[in-house]
Amino acid sequence: MEYERERQPLRFHGRSVAWVPSLLLYIGILLVDFHTTERFRIISWIVLVPGTAAAICGVWTTGGFAVLAVVTYVVVDSTWPGEYQAGLGDFVLVALGGVLATMAAAVRERKERQTLRIMHIAETTRRTVLRPLPARWAGLEHAGVYLAADVDARVGGDFYDIQPGPYGTRVLVGDVQGKGLGAVEAAAALLGTFREAGYHERDLATVAERLETRMLRHRDHGVALGHDDGDRFATAVLIGFPVDAADVVDTVNFGHEPPLAVGPRGVRELPSGDGLPIGMSELGAGPPPVHRVPLAADETLLLVTDGVTEARDRAGEFYPLARDITAMATAEPDLRAEPRRLVRRVRDGVLRHSRGRLGDDTTVFAVRRLAGPEGEGPDRAVCGPEARVCRRSGYGAGWKS
Repeated sequence: MEYERERQPLRFHGRSVAWVPSLLLYIGILLVDFHTTERFRIISWIVLVPGTAAAICGVWTTGGFAVLAVVTYVVVDSTWPGEYQAGLGDFVLVALGGVLATMAAAVRERKERQTLRIMHIAETTRRTVLRPLPARWAGLEHAGVYLAADVDARVGGDFYDIQPGPYGTRVLVGDVQGKGLGAVEAAAALLGTFREAGYHERDLATVAERLETRMLRHRDHGVALGHDDGDRFATAVLIGFPVDAADVVDTVNFGHEPPLAVGPRGVRELPSGDGLPIGMSELGAGPPPVHRVPLAADETLLLVTDGVTEARDRAGEFYPLARDITAMATAEPDLRAEPRRLVRRVRDGVLRHSRGRLGDDTTVFAVRRLAGPEGEGPDRAVCGPEARVCRRSGYGAGWKS
């Protein structure tokens, strides 16, 4: 498995060279011992050789160095007259040190395997929650980046996805309140509902209602299991690219950061979060309304989570997202609407502003319609209003997404 191949940290041309430091130490101790007087005996220092190997080599390599250390000690020590020999005491030290080093290597390898398995599971979870998306898909071009506040984490409560369907392509970007596995479970539940409802439901408002219902059900289930999920919610933006209108998008904002439309005419803000977050419908009159807003073919939607807008510098100032993107649009008019360039600009800007110290999980997502032949190519999902499955234009096999 791939995570098993990650166990050797020192590699050269694909081969492990973790044994080299221990071998160099071994040679160094021998040379010093032979080229110094009888009053300076350091052959017993050879116990450091298996000790060093235990930190970076495998069990068998460490055991080999332990045996080599014992044999070398006996041979070298016996070459000196009796009055200059290190003696039995140091022999016991070298032998016992080799045994302990081999045991330590075995324990270290076991812990490493456990850690790598956990990392593999985390990566699989990340790919399940944030499934890989083709760069050009369903008539859209997109780019996204996720930065975890915890450098050891692979996935958190931020989520995004694209779902093509018979009634257009839908996009969802959001942030679950809280951290840990509970937030990941809630994000996975919402994404699962979005992928089904985004495909089957004609109206975007119905998709929004399904998301609200799913969060309430997920929360009730967690409470029944004794989890502390009674007040969990999620902010999100739900966007629909209708099949019957190429110059508008439908948006539902669940209390999330408003999307920015970036294009040749500058940067503008779409309707803000006029609704409550997902999971808080009991405090209002239901899900937020659907807004239909114009979106030109040369404009790109930029969506972020609060990890971007709430990133602080040393003085406590928030990251100026709109100002930074506006400056980019002015300085680089030819590239202002390219999703990858927008995402890279925001990612670098946040890391620079916060000096790499993120206070929250951070997601940046940019999406735009593909224009001309690209929008009609093999990577575009073609769905009819009465179709039961979508198919890829240019391919004969149907597929469900």
